[in-house]
Amino acid sequence: MPKRSTLRLTKRSVDALSPGGKDAIFWDRDLAGFGVRVHATGRKLCIVQSRGPAGLKRATLGPVGDRTVEEYRREAAAAIDRIKRGEDPRPPEPEPEPTVADLAALCLKDHVAARCKPATAANYRKSIDCHILPALGSRALKDVAPEDAARLHHELRATPAAANQAIWVLSKMFSLAESWEMAPPGRNPCRHVRHYRATPRERFLTPEEFRRIGDALKTFEKAGTMQPTAIAAIRLLMLTGCRSDEILTLQWDDIDRAARVIRLRDSKTGPRMVPLTGPVLTVLDGIERQDGVPWVLRGAKPNTRLSCLSWHWRKVRKATGLNDVRLHDCRHSYASRALALGEGLPVIGRLLGHARVGTTAKYAHLVRDAEKAAAARTGGSIAAWIMPGDAEAA
Repeated sequence: MPKRSTLRLTKRSVDALSPGGKDAIFWDRDLAGFGVRVHATGRKLCIVQSRGPAGLKRATLGPVGDRTVEEYRREAAAAIDRIKRGEDPRPPEPEPEPTVADLAALCLKDHVAARCKPATAANYRKSIDCHILPALGSRALKDVAPEDAARLHHELRATPAAANQAIWVLSKMFSLAESWEMAPPGRNPCRHVRHYRATPRERFLTPEEFRRIGDALKTFEKAGTMQPTAIAAIRLLMLTGCRSDEILTLQWDDIDRAARVIRLRDSKTGPRMVPLTGPVLTVLDGIERQDGVPWVLRGAKPNTRLSCLSWHWRKVRKATGLNDVRLHDCRHSYASRALALGEGLPVIGRLLGHARVGTTAKYAHLVRDAEKAAAARTGGSIAAWIMPGDAEAA
């Protein structure tokens, strides 16, 4: 320890210190271990020195004039305390504030890659790369305010679905940040952003439109102008109500003919079983099976599976004139046909593989239409017995 001094270090006393031709250290009277080193050149540095478990340690606090002597005194007191606890005299550099870009990278690595299906992961990456990072990537998490989220949402107003998706992803990112202790609780900037009202696309094929698609597929099949597995895939989609990925990734081992089910290994809502009906079996029996290829729907190249139906479906739309029908509308049409045949929403939800009842509830208006038609038929038949002759026509 330095010897006890009689000099109290103040601005005036420090300004008056001179080196005397060589370097010298002047210690403070009131705080043992706090001093000023005066170089022969006249340069003055505030220093601190103390003894701890690791022995004597000395550190430079900074040049005189950068801060006041009293500020250096407070810093020295803290440094002495750290030395006596066996720590470094200088406090550790604060961790850099995590940014939205840091959170996005962690979200994609630890959440999306581990928990999300490929299509969901692609939606995450699209929202993050195209919208969130360009707008907020360099911002520290603590600096992202509700008005920033609202501005991002508003700037994407021309594409409401993309705007809503971006806010949903950003909100999920901040929820994860809270659970990972990267952001304090209750600071999700997306909490009060009102999503744009989405206009649901409901397109249901009529019986006549089903026939037009069927005729087009037969024509392609006869002329050999469409890949046979693509024709089979479209037929399977319409006969099962499955999602495209569920059909395209189907393997021969998934077909359980004894139990009359298709065992989907990894659908959007997890493993599930699809009834193996007669028409579905007919389609499957018409597909040529190749040794060593596990996929039901082979691709054009050897040992590959059919990966996309978009191009083939465009040919079907052009041939039938159904330009407003998406491939996914085959799934909606399967549900609407089931409702028309009297099936209830719970059964349809199981057929479609919905995890939540609310997902199937979007078909509730079709139930009401079916109920009205059933009531008209039932009431009409009774009216023929109990009402005057012209009541039935009314």
